[in-house]
Amino acid sequence: MITVEELIKKYQLIPHPEGGYFRETYRSEGVIPHQALPDNFKGDRNYCTGIYFLLPQGTKSCLHRIQSDEMWHFYLGGSMTLVLMHEDYGVQNIILGSDIQQGETVQFVVPAGWWFGGYPNSESVYSFVGCTVAPGFDFADFELASRTDLISKFPESSELILKLTPDA
Repeated sequence: MITVEELIKKYQLIPHPEGGYFRETYRSEGVIPHQALPDNFKGDRNYCTGIYFLLPQGTKSCLHRIQSDEMWHFYLGGSMTLVLMHEDYGVQNIILGSDIQQGETVQFVVPAGWWFGGYPNSESVYSFVGCTVAPGFDFADFELASRTDLISKFPESSELILKLTPDA
């Protein structure tokens, strides 16, 4: 199996602000003008963007949300858990991986505006995935979760929130 170090080198991955490593692989040339987008967007957006995303064991994708839907695609390594939180729908765990007979899924869409994050499962050396965002990703739409705010909204999930928010 290819190692974490080999993946970082082969795909020229760099540290991601939410955790793990990434590299943008696609940004459409087409642009949606700001006035054609809902008010929650702060400017023009490309039609679509895509990244590689690597989470080695012991790392996490900190809880965050964006203004667009984000489709996750499983590529290599072991399974990972995606954690989704929404005030109207509660907390959901999705297992992204290749063992579809055990309920894992190779693709999942996180709806716009939901809090989400994730981590490689205990048996996984790493999880290598891709993410596609439409309208395209822009850091202006990225919001890292506040540990205090999320615990006040989801007190029953405080342990999980502590695990998936930046260290204080």
